[in-house]
Amino acid sequence: MENPYNTGLDRNPANYQPLTPLTFLERAASVFPNHTAIVHGSLRRNYAEFYTRSRQLASALTKNGIGRGDTVSVLLHNTPAMLECHYGVPMCGAVLHSINTRLDASIIAFQLDHAMARLVIVDRELMPLMQDALALATVTPVLIQYDDREYHGERTEVEAADYEVFLSRGNPEFAWLMPEDEWDAISINYTSGTTGDPKGVVSHHRGAYLLAQGNALTTSMAKHAVYLWTLPMFHCNGWCFPWTMSAIIGTHVCLRQVRAEPIWNALADEGVTHLCGAPIVMSLMISAPEAEKRALDHTVQFFTAAAPPPEKLLADMKTAGFDVTHLYGLTETYGPAVVNDWHQGWSDLPPAQQATLKSRQGVRYLALEGLDVLDPETMFPVPRDGKTMGEVMFRGNVVMKGYFRNPSATQDAFAGGWFHSGDLGVMHPDGYIQLKDRSKDVIISGGENISSIEVEEALYRHPAVGVTAVVAMPHEKWGETPCAFIELAAGQHSDADTLKAWCKEQLAPYKVPGKFVFMDIPRTSTGKIQKFALREQARKITS
Repeated sequence: MENPYNTGLDRNPANYQPLTPLTFLERAASVFPNHTAIVHGSLRRNYAEFYTRSRQLASALTKNGIGRGDTVSVLLHNTPAMLECHYGVPMCGAVLHSINTRLDASIIAFQLDHAMARLVIVDRELMPLMQDALALATVTPVLIQYDDREYHGERTEVEAADYEVFLSRGNPEFAWLMPEDEWDAISINYTSGTTGDPKGVVSHHRGAYLLAQGNALTTSMAKHAVYLWTLPMFHCNGWCFPWTMSAIIGTHVCLRQVRAEPIWNALADEGVTHLCGAPIVMSLMISAPEAEKRALDHTVQFFTAAAPPPEKLLADMKTAGFDVTHLYGLTETYGPAVVNDWHQGWSDLPPAQQATLKSRQGVRYLALEGLDVLDPETMFPVPRDGKTMGEVMFRGNVVMKGYFRNPSATQDAFAGGWFHSGDLGVMHPDGYIQLKDRSKDVIISGGENISSIEVEEALYRHPAVGVTAVVAMPHEKWGETPCAFIELAAGQHSDADTLKAWCKEQLAPYKVPGKFVFMDIPRTSTGKIQKFALREQARKITS
C-alpha cells in the first residue's frame, strides 16, 4: 500500500535544499557582519569580509575554469587563506584537497596526480617543497602563491600568481554554487599510507554539515566561542571546525606555528575558549618556561585525540585551567565522531579513577547513527564486559563516501554494512568504548594477544616516563614480544631494569617488554606517534 503521506507531497525548492556547511558562513555574514571572524597576528577580519573574500575566491577559481568535480589542492599553514579555501573552493563546485605540510615531495606528487589537481595554492614558505613535488608529478596545475603577513623567513621568487591579486580578480557578489546534491564531494583527504600508497578519503557536503554542527552540540560550544588553531587544518579539514565556527558565529585565532609562547599569549589576550590537539600539544604547553605561561581568568576546553594522556598530564592541565575531553575518530569519519561524555558524578571520584575514565574513547556523537564493537568475522557485537576485544565499527551520515578511485578498498571498508575502522577495542557495560589497539599493532606472543596500549598505560603510570610506544619485536621462541620505546619526562632518570621491574608489578609476565629503548619518539605532524617507524626499528633488535 502506498504511503498516503507521500501522495502529492513532493520535494521542491521551497521545502528541500541540499545540506552544506557553506550556508553557515552566509548566515553569519548576514546576521553578524561586524563580528570578528578571524584573528591572525594584528589582522582582524569580520564575517562580512570573510564571506566576501570567500566569494571572490570562488569567482576567481571559476574564471580560471575550475568547476564541479575539479580538485583544488592547498599546501598551507593555519592561516586566513586556509579558512577561505574551506569555503571558496566548494563554493565554485570544486573539491578541496588539503595537503599535510610535513610530507615529502614524492608523497605530495602522488596525491596531486591521484587527485588530478587542476590548481594549487601554496604558502610562500612551502613553495620549494611544492616545486619539488611538481617536478615529480604528471599533472601541471595552475600555481598560486600565498604571502602570509606573519611569515618573516626567506622569500625566494617563483613563477606563480599572487594570492591577493588572484582574489582581487574575483567578483565579491559572486552567486556561489550550492551542491547539486548534498552527496557531492566537498573535500578529499589522504590517509598516511604507512602500508602502501595513501588512500583518498572523499567527504560530502551532508557529512560536513552534520559533523560541523555535531562538534558544537557535543562539546557545548556557546555562541561566539573563540577557537585557537593548534590542530592542523589539513588534518581531516581541521575536524570540521572551520565550518563549525561559522555556525556558532565564533572567532578563529590562527596560529602559523604551534609554539608554547604564542599559544599562551592567544589564550590570555584573545580569550580563547576552545582548542584541539594531540597530547604532545598539552605537554608543550605545560612544560613551557614559567616566563612564557600566562594566568587564565576562565576555564579553557581542550579536546584531544590519539593516545590517552597520562594521569599526571591531565592533573597538570586541570591545575593550569583546562578541562580536557577525549575524542576519537578517523579521517573516514570526518575527524572525531566519538566523545568521552563526562558524567557529573565522575568529578567526585579519586584522580586515578577519573584518569581511567578519561582514557576511554566514549560514545557516539549526536551526528553519528551507529557505533559498536563487533567481531569482524561474524559481525555480531562482542560482550559488553570491558574485556572482550573486537573491531570498532561506524555507521551513519558522517562516514566517508569511500576511497577515491579505489573500489576494492572501499568495498573492504564497508563489508557487512559497517565501516571497519581497523581499531580494536572493548565495550564497557555502560556503553562506552575503549580502544585497545590498532589491528596491526596487536602483539601476538606464543599465541596470546597483547594490547600495546595496555603495556603503554602501565608504563605511563611510572613518573619517569614522559612518552612511550610499545610495538612487536621478533622473538625466536614466542614469535613476538613487546618492545618499549621510552622518552623520559623532563628532569627524570630511569633505566631498563627499573622499568622492567615496574612492569612486572603491573602486568602478566608475558606482557612485560623484552627490550626498553630510550630515545626521542618520532611523531607525525599531528602529534601521533609513528609506530610504523618504531616497528621497523624493533625488527632489527634481537630480544
